[in-house]
Amino acid sequence: MSNSDENVKVTVQMLKSRTGQFELESILFLKLKNIGISNLGCIGDCVNVERLDLSGNDISNLSPLSSLKILAVLNLSANRISNVDPLRSCENLQNLNLSGNLIGSVDSLLSLSELKNLEMIRLKDTVCNFSNPVCMNTAYHSTMLEIFPKIKCLDGERLSGRGSDLYQLCKEMDDSLKGLVPFYCNIEMCSSGHVGELPDHKKWVEDNYWELKPIQKTQLNEAVEKFYYILKECRELNNKAADVIEKTERTLSSGKE
Repeated sequence: MSNSDENVKVTVQMLKSRTGQFELESILFLKLKNIGISNLGCIGDCVNVERLDLSGNDISNLSPLSSLKILAVLNLSANRISNVDPLRSCENLQNLNLSGNLIGSVDSLLSLSELKNLEMIRLKDTVCNFSNPVCMNTAYHSTMLEIFPKIKCLDGERLSGRGSDLYQLCKEMDDSLKGLVPFYCNIEMCSSGHVGELPDHKKWVEDNYWELKPIQKTQLNEAVEKFYYILKECRELNNKAADVIEKTERTLSSGKE
C-alpha cells in the first residue's frame, strides 16, 4: 500500500485483509469505498467477483476491470472517471452506477451499448447530489434512450419492463398528492361548516360550488387518503429493505472482520 501522503493502490494484501479470503478467485462481493483508491492494481485478479463497490475514491483508469467477466453490479459513483471503454469487456454487467464523475458526452458511453445484459445505468443521483457534465445536455435523456433502447432503468427511473406503468403512475400520484394536502384540509373545513378558499391553481370547481352544495367526505376522498398512507408504508418498507441488503452485503464482504 502507498505511503500516507500518496494515493492508495489496490494490493493482494488489502484484498485478503478486507475479505478474509486466501484466494482472490474466491471473492464474490467486494466493497472498497471511500478509502482514497487511485490505482486499481490487482483488482482484475478477482475474476469471480459479482458485486463491486468502488464509490467515493479517486479512480480515473478502469483498465484493470476489463477482466471481470462475471461482474454484474458495479458502483463507481463519486470518482474521476471520463473513459468507460474498459467496461465493454464486463459482458455480464447489469447494473452500473457512474454518478458523480467526469463523463462529458453521451458519445463517451457508446462502448457500453455492446453490453447485452445492461439493464440499469445511473449518471446522476439527486439524493446524493451526484451528476456528470453530460447530464446538463438538454438532449441527454432522449439520446441515452436511443443508445440504450433496451435499458430498463435510467438514473433511478424505471423505463420498461414489468412494473414501469405502476412506477410512473405512483410517481405522478405522489407528485399530485404533494399539492393535495391543503385541498384535503379545505374539504375538512367545509365539512365542519367553515368554507376554505382553494388556491387559484388548485381550483377544481366554480367559486360558488360550495354555496350551492356543501361538500361531504366521499369515497373518493377516503380512497385518496388510503392511497397516501399505503404509498408512505411502501417507502418505509423500501428503506428497510435497502438497509437489510446493505448490512447483508457488508457482512458477506467483510468475512471474519
